[in-house]
Amino acid sequence: MRSARRRAREFALQGLYQWQLAGTPASVIENQLAESAGFEKIDTDYFHKLLSGAISAQGEIEPVVARYVDRPLQELSPVERGILLLAGFELRQQMEVPYRVIINEAVELAKTFGGTDGHKYVNGVLDKMAAELRPMEMHRATS
Repeated sequence: MRSARRRAREFALQGLYQWQLAGTPASVIENQLAESAGFEKIDTDYFHKLLSGAISAQGEIEPVVARYVDRPLQELSPVERGILLLAGFELRQQMEVPYRVIINEAVELAKTFGGTDGHKYVNGVLDKMAAELRPMEMHRATS
């Protein structure tokens, strides 16, 4: 059974996908997704924080992502780009969530919504991002 936070991440990813393709404002996306089946089962506060936070912090997160991908960000699929933006926001801003949880959740999103081997790509990029954004936490986990 998926947790309310996992469901919040799934809906936030759907919102980021729509935002990337159509440029729809976050508030409009939130209202549209709130009418979707299953929305009542999510952590709505976390969903709002993820969607609005990832969109507003895009300018700070994408340069970090760009350092660790092997192609221009515009060439990533919207799903992979959305997952990396979402997880990048969590790594930067949600310090109460362990980096391993963030990476695992992102990998699960990639397995569910991404391409065949997208989860491996996402995992590799996020490992490098976590080393930059959470060096002390990673050091404690590996020592």
